[in-house]
Amino acid sequence: MPGVQASQQIEALIAGGAIRAARPVAPGQVQPASLDLRLGARAYRVRASFLAGRERSVAERLADFTMHEFDLSGGAVLEKGCVYLVPLLESLDLPDHLSGAASAKSSIGRLDLLTRVLTDRGTEFDRIPPGYSGPLWAEICPRSFSVLAAEGQMLTQVIFRDGDTRLSDDALRALHDETPLVGAGPARIDGGLGFSVDLAPARGDLVGYRAKPHTGIVDLARVSHYPVQDYWEEVRSQSGHIILDPGAFYILVSREAIAIPPGHAAEMAPYLAMVGEFRVHYAGFFDPGFGWAGAGGTGSRGVLEVRCHEAPFVLEHGQVVGRLIYERMAEVPAALYGTGIASNYQGQGLKLSKHFRMDEGR
Repeated sequence: MPGVQASQQIEALIAGGAIRAARPVAPGQVQPASLDLRLGARAYRVRASFLAGRERSVAERLADFTMHEFDLSGGAVLEKGCVYLVPLLESLDLPDHLSGAASAKSSIGRLDLLTRVLTDRGTEFDRIPPGYSGPLWAEICPRSFSVLAAEGQMLTQVIFRDGDTRLSDDALRALHDETPLVGAGPARIDGGLGFSVDLAPARGDLVGYRAKPHTGIVDLARVSHYPVQDYWEEVRSQSGHIILDPGAFYILVSREAIAIPPGHAAEMAPYLAMVGEFRVHYAGFFDPGFGWAGAGGTGSRGVLEVRCHEAPFVLEHGQVVGRLIYERMAEVPAALYGTGIASNYQGQGLKLSKHFRMDEGR
């Protein structure tokens, strides 16, 4: 059946050799609608980001751009502002009817750690063509914090699509009528489900966080470890707007609480490039069950990873900044997000990545 492949179908792809791994798949690596990808043992510091191009492999292009290589097996620091390539432990031999799409995991996006997947003969980041056979590589560029990374860590994820999986606006309206996709307020459906920024919290005046420019290293293996105030400045507002500083990175939250029903997944996309001098970055995929009541959610806010560009920009409460593109699942996953699996962000509001102690700095 056409649709995004569910966890049990991904496991069948592993068993059948369409997904290959240099070492056995780790517990928890298969998510409800995606597969987490693991870093390999070697890393390459490169002069610039690049794509392989239609006629060449990533390994061939490395010879043109590598500055030095180093070992990740015991962990190594990836420095802010530098670009690295790491071969992944997973490779693919997909059937012709399956394509793939990759994205940074939620915690990685919230660290402003630009992470993208490359393929041989690739002309786009994070897109794997139908029937692709070959290795996968991760490009990593820390933008706000230097990080300590190690072999086997999972920074990226990939979904597999069979055919056209996207819901039309009419189908999305019908789904919303059947099971509400947002909490209070109307659903703004136009090329997906629109969502807006929350700059008028019900309690207090904390509306977000801004990354500090000069901080220590973040060890990606540490959870609930780092004090918020050592890495982030609080962003407060009583006026319903904030002014974004050029070059700064912000964590904000959507006004809407959203839900993803079991037979669907979703991908976050920017709304319009011309609405202002900023971009909403996104971790990418929302698994079936995210925010859904049957999986322990009561609607979950979307965390927004925002970077301002050329000029200071006034961001207003309720301004539409992105949209969710809902997709059909080929099957309902055996386990939903938040139900029986380790889901860090079910029922979330304004929340930094799992590496920080959220009881501090508030």
